[in-house]
Amino acid sequence: MSRNEVNNNGANDNQVSGQRVSASAQRCFRAGIMLALIVLILDQASKLALLYGSELRLTYPWAITSFFDLTVVWNRGISYGLFQQEGDLGRWILAGFKIIAAIVLVIWLRKTTNRLEALGLGMIIGGAIGNAIDRIAHGAVFDFVHLHWGSFSWYVFNIADAGIVVGVVFMVFGPLLERKSAP
Repeated sequence: MSRNEVNNNGANDNQVSGQRVSASAQRCFRAGIMLALIVLILDQASKLALLYGSELRLTYPWAITSFFDLTVVWNRGISYGLFQQEGDLGRWILAGFKIIAAIVLVIWLRKTTNRLEALGLGMIIGGAIGNAIDRIAHGAVFDFVHLHWGSFSWYVFNIADAGIVVGVVFMVFGPLLERKSAP
């Protein structure tokens, strides 16, 4: 009898390994979706609290430490303020792009069995949806975290942006770490 015919439990080895992959993919999918929801909720809650539950929009910037301020920046472009869009067409194109990207990433998440990659995808999905909600609701993305040191000033960002950046790092290192730990 060949190795692929029947194992001790009467199941084909390929079916057993496929079930393990499927269970692993399901666990990764659930973890990614949960993290997407966490990033989305933290992002939207922080934005709503600062915009409507504080006086920040009227009295910014607020110096929190010598290197960290809360401020108000409406980003009508993409990352780092590139490709600023003043009109409704650009607003809807960028919002649509974020939504399409989130859908594609959910499909990718459904197939991954790498936990770090799944967590990274989840963070990116949550961030993309959070920023898409801003663009739809306000016509721009609300950025409020400003880090600076001396004359160096980092771009102003929000929790969704941070989720996207950390998510990309997880996606890059997840597969690399998996290959490194493989026998």
